[in-house]
Order: sequence, then structure tokens, then C-alpha cells
Amino acid sequence: MTTPSTAVHAAPRAGRLTRLWRGRAEDAPWVRPAFLGLLAVTTALYLWNLSASGYANSFYSAAVQAGSESWKAFLFGSLDAANAITVDKPPAALWPMALSVRLFGLGSWQILVPEVLMGVATVAVLYAAVRRRFGAGAGLIAGGVLALTPVAALMFRFNNPDALLALLMTVAVYCVLRALEQDGGAARWLVWAGVAFGFAFLAKTLQAFLILPPLALVYGVCAPGAIGRRIGRLALAGLAMLASAGWWVALVELWPASSRPYVGGSQNNSFLELTFGYNGLGRINGNETGSVGGGGRGGGQGGGWGETGIGRMFNDSVGGQISWLLPAALVLLVAGLVVTWRAPRTDTARSAFLVWGGSLLITLAVFSFMAGIFHEYYTVALAPYVAALVGMGAAVLWEERTRWVESAALAVTVSVTAWWAWTLLGRTPEWLPWLRWAVLVAGAVAALGLLFAGRLDRRLGLGFAGLGLAAGLAGPFAYTLATVDSAHQGSIVTAGPAGPAGAGFGGMRGGPGGGRDGGMRMAYGFPGGGGQGPGGQGQPPGAQGQGRMQPPGQGQGQLPANGNATGNTNTPGPERGGTGGGMGGLLNGASVGTEAKAALLKDADDYPWAAAAVGAQNAASYQLATEKPVMAIGGFNGSDPSPTLDEFKRYVAKGKIHYFIGSGGGGGGGGGGMGGNGTSAQITAWVQATFEQVTVGSSTLYDLTSAT
Repeated sequence: MTTPSTAVHAAPRAGRLTRLWRGRAEDAPWVRPAFLGLLAVTTALYLWNLSASGYANSFYSAAVQAGSESWKAFLFGSLDAANAITVDKPPAALWPMALSVRLFGLGSWQILVPEVLMGVATVAVLYAAVRRRFGAGAGLIAGGVLALTPVAALMFRFNNPDALLALLMTVAVYCVLRALEQDGGAARWLVWAGVAFGFAFLAKTLQAFLILPPLALVYGVCAPGAIGRRIGRLALAGLAMLASAGWWVALVELWPASSRPYVGGSQNNSFLELTFGYNGLGRINGNETGSVGGGGRGGGQGGGWGETGIGRMFNDSVGGQISWLLPAALVLLVAGLVVTWRAPRTDTARSAFLVWGGSLLITLAVFSFMAGIFHEYYTVALAPYVAALVGMGAAVLWEERTRWVESAALAVTVSVTAWWAWTLLGRTPEWLPWLRWAVLVAGAVAALGLLFAGRLDRRLGLGFAGLGLAAGLAGPFAYTLATVDSAHQGSIVTAGPAGPAGAGFGGMRGGPGGGRDGGMRMAYGFPGGGGQGPGGQGQPPGAQGQGRMQPPGQGQGQLPANGNATGNTNTPGPERGGTGGGMGGLLNGASVGTEAKAALLKDADDYPWAAAAVGAQNAASYQLATEKPVMAIGGFNGSDPSPTLDEFKRYVAKGKIHYFIGSGGGGGGGGGGMGGNGTSAQITAWVQATFEQVTVGSSTLYDLTSAT
């Protein structure tokens, strides 16, 4: 194999700006400007129209606001500054955003810019990982593929934990690859990999450990040095991982429960239960106590979370998010392993294919067959692995293009990619209908040229390679532009252009049984499987008919990021007007009118909680509007048994809560939502029987300081 060597040499002494622009001494003149250009374009792309999403997922934005006000809330990831209950994840992903809000104030940019920076950093780390062994061209291809993956453009502009998780997983892989390069200094790089895994666990619990087996196995088999030394270094990395994640877990478990917030998402106020239950094995087998329903069963039977099986990543719901270059990545993984198969045990090129490929395959398998909660945006975890394999595989085959097998593999890769893009674009036939045919034709021409690339003039061969790359990236690039040009709010978001219900693109997707909204309503325990709601058929409340979220402040969606209320823009009903009912309260929050905001702000400083509401999204909307603590009864789903009825009565008796925001439905599940006999339902019934209902604008409030 003739992949270029990229050994590190000392750069000549020069000014900082000169070194930044020129890069390493052995780099071609174009390398560093191209890399900096990639980062600049990625930054501009991800910042474009950023504030249109407002507070994005108000569930996490409320926790960010709370953490910016209270260091205790910051430490635990509390949903409110009075520390009633936490989010249903560890808090690491909240910390950068909370620090930003603490420094610069509450707003959309203050919350989302840290996510953008994580995206740019992920592109940079991926480039560095690939270029060390395969050259700058491969690194630039990998970075460009990642930046233009639609789900990456979505989640690196959104405030869910997935952005930090993707960054830390990429950092972990980079550190392992560095450890594989040489015997000396390997322990240091493995320790850093362990630290990255530990903090990734504090972002999204056990998902961080999905790629641990292939990384540990590849290092144990392929690293230089004696086997005992390799095992010892892996043990040291494990200790680093345990320390970087375990300190927070021990803190939560050992802290007296009476003086810390309830662990959201758990049924016994235990983070360990949350980790191994709702956020752990429950995601695999669908048995999620306190959750809102499981996924498909029995190898492809549709459920509330879509069909499971080998085709899940390619179906109407998920395909447009991540799968554009997934077939290419799989083909290039096989090709890369074939080319490097006879290399020595410690060959770093083969090790790189095994590390990135193993990470892709194990994550792909888990996502394809998990029966519990699954959302399309989870697939951002695959994006760095796909991008790395495309960059590495293309570089290896290009260097070996004089051989017919390798040039044929290049041609097949481009052909398959163009055909699959043609298929995906055909799922939204009225959106840029010319593009799918342009991609197909360009891909066919490029594939034919690459078949003979080893026998053509190098510049002509590069032209065909560039055409093939353009054909492969045209579809995801168009979807990424549609993504950054749209607002995305609520708990369930997807990338790409708007499409008809069932087409699998935009807003809430179509799915088995009459639209994604219908499936989600059934999964979350609401009636009405047909998917006809205030946002249009198959759309969430606040979304327009074709799946795009309305700008902040219009429709039911969410409060504008400046915190100003929108007035009575909603039609009163069970899913509107800030009532917290139905999918509006559970998934997308509520619009808060000026009258309700003024009522909650009156004497708010006299109470630990200005109000209480069932469900975290509903509570979050009022908290973000007023910047005052609002207790989320029952946590995200309204199904956590916190607070109990007796605890709530004590809070009210001590004058700790001013208002109760009624009414509506939380999720089902173990703790019981509004629709059952759980704590949320008991509290609601007691409030309704004890206190007078007052309609304030479009919101229903109960003044808990004046019993009837």
C-alpha cells in the first residue's frame, strides 16, 4: 500500500500567525489554508439562521437557565434553580451552555453557539485523526463529509446532549489512534481516551460505551509492545474513565437525597437505576419503566419508535438523516481492509480501518435493533465514523488506482453512492426534482472515468474523482442547506426539507399506521393515532403543514429566545394555550401569553417556585418566559413519582409554590402520568378540588396561596 506518510516534523521558527497559516514544514502550501477554510465554512454554515430555533429543546434550555442561576443546579443538572428534579441525563452536556448563559445572559445564541463550536471542533479532530496516516486530502474529505451530513448540521445547532457525545467519541478515537502509532507515550494517549469516554458517559450515559469493545480489542491486538504492557495500558485507561465519570456518579449516590434534586427519569431517585434502566438496557429491550412506550418487536414489526431491523438506517424515517454515504463507507471499509490485509500486525492504516469500522458497525447494529426509545437524530453518532471511512477509503483506493480491482472499487463506490442519493431524493419528488437526475448522471460519468483512472492523465483522473465527490455530496449538501434554513424546536427534530406525511422528511415524519405523529401519540400514551393535530396532519403542534417549525413566537411552538411573551396567539384547547396537555405539553412545550407571564412574575421572588406544572416541557416554557423556577411535576414524561402528593402538599402549606399550571396529560409509565393514578394525576386532582381555577389569557392557573 502506498498511502502517504505523515510523520511529524518540527516546524521552522516563525510568528504565530505565520505558523497557523503555513502549518507543518512538510505540508504542501495549500494544506493549511484548505483546512482553515474548511473550519471557516463549517462555522459560517452552522451559524447561519441559528436564532430561528429559539430555545430549541426547551427541556434542556430550562436546565441551562437553572444552571446559570444556581451552582447546585449546574452540578446536578436540575430543571429549575430551586432544584426540584433533574433532567433525565447526566449534566455534562449542559455545562458549556450554562457557563455561556451565566457569562452572556439568556438567549438563543448563548445556548446554541457552544453546540456550533462543538461541531467545528469535531470536524477539526476528525481531520487531524485521518490526515496523520492518510494525508491532508483524506482529512479534508472526511471533515467535509461530516460537516455536510444533514443530521450533523441539525444536532450541532441544537441543544441536546448528542453534540458533545459526538465530539468526545471522535476525540476518544483520535487518542486511541495516537496510542497505536508507537510504544512510547501510548499510555498517555490511552488515559486521555479514558477521560473522553468518562465525560461522554456524563453526557449520555451508556451510549458512550458502545464503541469501547472494538477500540479496546484493536489496541490489544494491533498495538506495538508486549502483550502484558498493552493490557496494563488498557487497564490504566479504564481507571481514567472510571475516575472521570465516577466522581459525579458517587457524588449523586452518596449525597443525601433530601438535600439534592430528584433524579429525573428514575422511579427510585437513583442515578444507577436511571443508567441501567430507562437510559440503559431499557433502550435495548424496550422495557423502560417510567417511559412512554417501546419500539418495534420481533425484527421489523412497527412500533411507536419505528421499525427495527437491518434496514432501519435506510428507511423513510432515518435514511435522509445519515445514510447518504453509509453504503460508500461500508464498501470502502471492506476495500481498505482488503488492501491492508497483508500488512504487519502493527500497521496503523489497517488499525485505523478497524477502529473506525468497528465503531460504525457496533453503533449501527445497536441503533438498528434497539426496541426502546429511538429518535432519528441519534444517528449523529454515526456521522464521524462514516466520514472517516469515506476519507480514508477514498485515499487508499486512489493511491492504488493503477490496479484494476482498486479502480473498479472506486467506480462501484461512486455508482452506489449516486444511485442511493437518487433513491433518497426520490422520496421528496417535488423538492428540487432536477437534483436527483443530475446526481445520477454525474455519478455515472465519474464512475466510468474512475474505472480507467489509473490509465488516464493524473489531472484528468482528479477531475473524475472531484466529479464523483461532488455527486456524492450534492444530496446531503442540499439537505443540509434546507436544515440550516429552517427552525427546529421541541423534543423530536429531524434534518432535511419538508415533505408529505409518510415521506420521512421534515418535522415529524410519516410512519407505519398513519403518520409519525400518530405513532408518537400512541407511544406517548395519547389518543388519536391518525396524526391530525394543530400543526397539520402528521405534524407537531406549532409546525406548519409540511413539517417546518414556525418562527419562535408563532403558533404553539415555543417562546421566543428573548424571553418576551407572544400574547394570545393560540387557539384555546387541550394542546394549546400553555395548558401542557397532549403532545404540546410533553414534546414541544407551550406558548406563554403576556398575561400569564405577568401573573407568574408578580411576587415571584417570595417563592422558591413561581409555579408548578406537569411535565418538563410545559414547565420549561414558563420558566424560560419568566426566568423564575417552575417545578416540573413528574419530570419529562410526567411519570416520575416526584414530588409525591404528600410532599407537594407540604410545599404548598409552607408557601413554597405560588401557582399550579393546569391541566393536561403527562406520559403513562411507572410513576403515572395525568392519564392514570400516578403522582401527577393525584396532585392535579387535589389541586383542582382544593383551589380555584383562574383563566389568565390562554392559560389555566390555580393560586396555591388561596384555597377555596
